[in-house]
Parts: sequence; C-alpha cells; structure tokens
Amino acid sequence: MSERDLDLQLIHRIQRGEQIAFTLLVRKYQNRIANILTRYIRNSGDIPDVAQEVFIKVYKALPGFRGESAFYTWLYRITVNTAKNYLSSQSRRPPTSDIDALDADHYDGSDALRDIGSPEALLRSEEIKNVALNAIAQLPAELKAAITLRELEGMSYDTIAKIENCPIGTVRSRIFRAREAIDKQLKPLLEA
Repeated sequence: MSERDLDLQLIHRIQRGEQIAFTLLVRKYQNRIANILTRYIRNSGDIPDVAQEVFIKVYKALPGFRGESAFYTWLYRITVNTAKNYLSSQSRRPPTSDIDALDADHYDGSDALRDIGSPEALLRSEEIKNVALNAIAQLPAELKAAITLRELEGMSYDTIAKIENCPIGTVRSRIFRAREAIDKQLKPLLEA
C-alpha cells in the first residue's frame, strides 16, 4: 500500500469521526512539519505552537479534503502558509532563505572530500557548505522554494508545480536556474 493510500485511509477514518486516526496522522507528520517550520521560524520555542496551529487547521479542513492531490502536498501548503501568517502576526518578515545549514551537506561535489577524517577535508567541507548556503540565500524566493522542495524535500516536479501553483515547465526552469547559480558560486572553490 502506498503512502498516498495510507493517508487516504486515515483521512476517511478521520472524516467518519475516529479520533485515533487523527492522532496517527499527527504522529506520522509531526517531525516533517517541524522541519518545514524551522526554515521559517528562527525561535525554536515557537515551533511547537505553530505546528499545533497547523494541525488544528488541518483537522478543521479535513472534512473538505477530497484527495485530488497528495495529502502531503496539501499539508505542506498549509504549513508554509501558517508559518508565514505567524511571522506576519509577529510583525516579522519571512526569511530570505528557505534552507538550513545542515540541509546543504549534499552540495559537497568534490572528490577531495572523500577523506572525511582529515582536518583539511572538514575545513573544506565547511567552506563549501557556507558558499552553497550563501548562494542559496541570494536566490530569488521562487528559485529557493523550487530547489528546496526538489532537493531537500525530494518532491517531484509535478508536486512542486501544484504547491507553487505554476506550470511544470516553470518549475523545471526555476530548479535549473537555481542549480546554475549555486554551481557558479561553487565552481571556483571546487577547482582550487
């Protein structure tokens, strides 16, 4: 049974009034929701409150969920909107970066980093990570969102297009441009 089928089963049980099914859904997604929220909310003490607000909104909206899109796509959009609304209500602006420092580890791209134990390799890895993060931080919001959803969340182009409410070709273009900008920043460092 696929994840989508499992989600739909839980949702149908929730729609029939089974409270335990909602508890299972919360347990299944609470860590993923918290991870998404950390990209928007810097004060870690606020994350449980915002996550709770996300699940309250989900609970209230579930009777109208028809399953036309994947549940996680729907949940992701609610989470991002709730985070942005929370920041607005706190008179703060959403962050310019959609990614955490720990999430950039896959940008190592160099054979020189294979010797992980050496101090030189660790220093070089940290330097590459910082350059990648700075490159991502400089991207326009739509490019950051696309590259984050694809590379960090592992979403398909089709799912990203639904979340971002744009054509799939636009998603492909955004991801290509984001990768190109990141590569441009990393190239001098990797060639050194």
